[in-house]
Amino acid sequence: MTDLEGLKVVFVAGFGPIVRDPQASQALYVRALGLPLEARPEDPDYFHGETLDGVRHFALWPLASAAQSCFGSAEWAQENPTKVNDFRQWLSGYRWPTR
Repeated sequence: MTDLEGLKVVFVAGFGPIVRDPQASQALYVRALGLPLEARPEDPDYFHGETLDGVRHFALWPLASAAQSCFGSAEWAQENPTKVNDFRQWLSGYRWPTR
């Protein structure tokens, strides 16, 4: 549990970065970082886990699956530019707290 100025965060219900390259993302999150994620039988590019402390559901959501969910097609809609960042960009854009 984290205390943020009187707000107590108990857990994150779910988080799933949208990934362009499922195999590269699996290499980073599963093999390099050691997160306990496994493929869904019906969508082997969708890696997920429910055993991370503080997160009820964490998943690597392939861009094609996200497009299917959002637009009804495995292709991302051209009129909606993708803003899928890689892990390094996400970390570099984070504002680390100062104490």
